Amino acid sequence: MKTLVNSVKKFVCNEDGVTAIEYGLIAALVAVVIISAVTLMGTKVAATFNSVAAAL
Repeated sequence: MKTLVNSVKKFVCNEDGVTAIEYGLIAALVAVVIISAVTLMGTKVAATFNSVAAAL
């Protein structure tokens, strides 16, 4: 019974999974920021190319 209690205590105190989840959330947030920045810049670049093409 003592080994079961010790195993549960080790499982509760283990923070490796929590760290992995935090890194996953940070990576997802960075991805969202990059996607939104590329989307905004992409529309502006496309507008610039269209204006240059129209001028030619």
